[in-house]
Amino acid sequence: MTAPDRPTIDADSESWWAAVQNRVLMVNACASCGRNSLYVRPFCPHCWSDDVRLTPSSGRARLYTWSVVHQNAAPFGARTPYVLAMVDLAEGPRLMTIVEDCSVDELHADLELSLGFRDDEDGFVVPVFRPAV
Repeated sequence: MTAPDRPTIDADSESWWAAVQNRVLMVNACASCGRNSLYVRPFCPHCWSDDVRLTPSSGRARLYTWSVVHQNAAPFGARTPYVLAMVDLAEGPRLMTIVEDCSVDELHADLELSLGFRDDEDGFVVPVFRPAV
């Protein structure tokens, strides 16, 4: 059984989450049209080709939008406050994530971010982003 704050890992996303557990963030790369996408799926959402493969992300991103969550139900409530964000990866896709190690006053659109990983208490690795240094 999946913990309530864990993703449901299916056949399409299994290799993506396995890479994350090894501290690598992947994007779907299409050999037909050359565009990248997320979430992982067996076809390109831009040209519908099935010639896609996972490729490592550079770990660079820019902040698109964010919200500071001050109140949430269990099991997320123990982590409040946190910054829930949409980031634009350097490779093109937009990803929902958490921004850590940054005061709310420092957040602004187009803030340069870099990939990090958080180890949860049970050992599950979660991709997060932090201000680039």
